Amino acid sequence: MLAEWSVEASADDPVLVIPWSDPSDPTGDRRFIDLRENPYDLDHIPEAELYPPLMHALRSLNALRSPVFTAKCDAWPLRPKQDADELETLRLNLDIFEDAANDASHGFVSYIDILWRERSIFTSFHQHEQLLHRLTRHAAPLSHPYAMLDCVLRPALVDLTGPQEGFALSLYIKSLGHDPQSAEENWASALDAVVGLVRSKDLSFA
Repeated sequence: MLAEWSVEASADDPVLVIPWSDPSDPTGDRRFIDLRENPYDLDHIPEAELYPPLMHALRSLNALRSPVFTAKCDAWPLRPKQDADELETLRLNLDIFEDAANDASHGFVSYIDILWRERSIFTSFHQHEQLLHRLTRHAAPLSHPYAMLDCVLRPALVDLTGPQEGFALSLYIKSLGHDPQSAEENWASALDAVVGLVRSKDLSFA
């Protein structure tokens, strides 16, 4: 699996603020939901209901023994006409050339924002760099040739029991397939593998 990471932490880059809410959403459903405290509130996350692999990932990442919790997520298909440029970029990144383009004409993308529960990790840029090196190193040998992991390290402000400044990771899983179903299947398989890595001892500082 192609695995890359970058940092978006300049003065002009957005900060992930928790809790958050979307003022343009009249239903009030688009908001931070603490799945650690309220695991059954997965029903209030429309993307999780639409895509069961995303629901499974959120449940796993917010489980009692998980080192992280989630803040935001989304998932969407990439269509040949509407998303042609993004699909072409993804094919180039994955070294899928013109003669194989018909086998990769559709795509699927998701992201999940995660934060480390351990305060000493949450507040440390250096430890996040170490985590990203480990995560991408362990993801690279995974056999998912039609998917990639793109990690973005960004600043975060969490104010649940008092304001704390630290960092969050945005985990993007991007996949290709010859039709919408295969693209989604490739995405689901890669997402499951990455979630397993995040929860594994390979990333532990212990």
